[in-house]
Amino acid sequence: MTASHPKLYLNLYWHMHQPDYRDSISGEYVLPWTYLHAIKDYTDMAYHLESNPAARVSFNFVPVLLDQLEDYADQFNSGKIRDPLLALLLREDMKSLTLDERCLILESCFKGHHEKMLAPFEHYQCLYNMYTKLEPRGKSMLNYLSGQYMADLIVWYHLAWTGESVRRNSSEIQMLMNKGSQFTLEDRQVLFRVMADLIRGLIPRYRALEATGRIEISTTPHYHPILPLLLDFRSTRDAMPYAPLPRYPQYPGGRQRACAHVQEAQEFHQHRFGKASNGMWPAEGAVSQEALILLAQHGVKWAATGEGVLANSLYKSFDSSGLPPRHEYLYKPYRVGNEQDSIMCFFRDDQLSDKIGFEYANLHADSAVADFVHHLEQIYEQHPGEQPPIVSVILDGENAWEYYPYNGYYFLSQLYTALSTHEHITMTTPSDLVQRCLQPDSGLPIGELPAVAAGSWVYGSFSTWIGSSDKNKGWDLLCEAKQAYDRVVQQGALTEAELAAATRQLAICEGSDWFWWFGDYNSGLSVSSFDHLFRRNLSNLYHLLQLDPPHTLDQAISAGSASSTAANAGTMRRGQSAESST
Repeated sequence: MTASHPKLYLNLYWHMHQPDYRDSISGEYVLPWTYLHAIKDYTDMAYHLESNPAARVSFNFVPVLLDQLEDYADQFNSGKIRDPLLALLLREDMKSLTLDERCLILESCFKGHHEKMLAPFEHYQCLYNMYTKLEPRGKSMLNYLSGQYMADLIVWYHLAWTGESVRRNSSEIQMLMNKGSQFTLEDRQVLFRVMADLIRGLIPRYRALEATGRIEISTTPHYHPILPLLLDFRSTRDAMPYAPLPRYPQYPGGRQRACAHVQEAQEFHQHRFGKASNGMWPAEGAVSQEALILLAQHGVKWAATGEGVLANSLYKSFDSSGLPPRHEYLYKPYRVGNEQDSIMCFFRDDQLSDKIGFEYANLHADSAVADFVHHLEQIYEQHPGEQPPIVSVILDGENAWEYYPYNGYYFLSQLYTALSTHEHITMTTPSDLVQRCLQPDSGLPIGELPAVAAGSWVYGSFSTWIGSSDKNKGWDLLCEAKQAYDRVVQQGALTEAELAAATRQLAICEGSDWFWWFGDYNSGLSVSSFDHLFRRNLSNLYHLLQLDPPHTLDQAISAGSASSTAANAGTMRRGQSAESST
């Protein structure tokens, strides 16, 4: 290889998202995942960039996640805690817990990957052993589990969900872990204060990282809707020609709603980070020609999606009987649209992205990093021509790490070091790449994509969100609620404040997450939680519209599987099927 050979550009892009877990009427949180991921994953991910100044990556923060982080910060500041589990951490007398509160602690505080998040901690494992011995007794077990047991359990749960960077650098957390048991109210207050400081500091930490040029921060349409489906259910059939669709031919007023999600995201991003977001990760990487042009019309310079979408789009654009080897078409961005409304689109390397999400947790950090770098070197060596390869590795930046030893601490530390010091690799960001690509004689590759085949980063289709009986039923219930919303708005019966509350609730219901969980590839317990929350959100929408919810919302939409064999408990999915990625 000659010294003049151009480098490989690595666009490493972490996506951060949690749906809105709040009950919009009571204001109470139904599930605790936002603050738990905040003290573990969002904290650790910032730390690794702070500790590796030569590394450059991008983060995508969905606005509804940031809404909740700010809400938690407000709760810590006011002392009025509206998350039931978090509030129990501060309960003065654990002996006086109600039956429901004791059940909440037991049902919540063993959730996590046992091998990586429970078994390494002797005292936590002991609490679990006691629970499993008593579990066959049903609720009568509570007669044997003292208030001290409940205090120790809720402390250990939160310690297990604390980031590895915090465990290594916080003397308060180290004190609690060394103590191990018999936690007092004062101990629990110490833990609470550490968590409060972590969550209050998160957005400022990421803002500071972007200000120093170490990261780029992008956004997503506000409540994480599948834009192409809001625009046209029939876009499903680009990748799934025979898929059954919802009973309603279109989502009512879908284009207006899609625009609202995009506009709100831009406004909130400007407010939080002091600058506009150049790009967007469309929710679930879901794109279509119409959706990408809509983003371009709203000033979005770049977007990203999955490798399968690119393959389908090349077939659609060029009517090809077959694609060339993937290294000949994958490693460059593509321009979509016309001179007036164009956008640059990046396509993830599914295989490399899925290796981080699903495979490297089972390897020693040294071996995992060596394998990742080896694959990049192969791409570099075999890339044709004088133009450098641009490799996009895009994946969930929060859910993978509980399956890694030490929350991925060694893997991420070594990965950033190896990548930032490699002689043939340049770590960069999408906006930098777009700026370079558009310069005359930049030497960077740009493809032209006349037609986009609608799809997502999962299998290049929308099969995770539409096309089965339960997912379609969810859409039908949402369409009915949207029609009710439109009727009430047209009547002008709501005050400005009431209309704003109902519109926000509608946006929550339009999020992608509810449809993700419907299906027998997810565990019954997880499906039940999200099924109930979706129907609760729809019911709340009717209440905010001053209407009675239909009785159909009393019936479960999806049952899920009796036993979850889904990788990573359903929180993540591969870009390709496991068979096609081997």
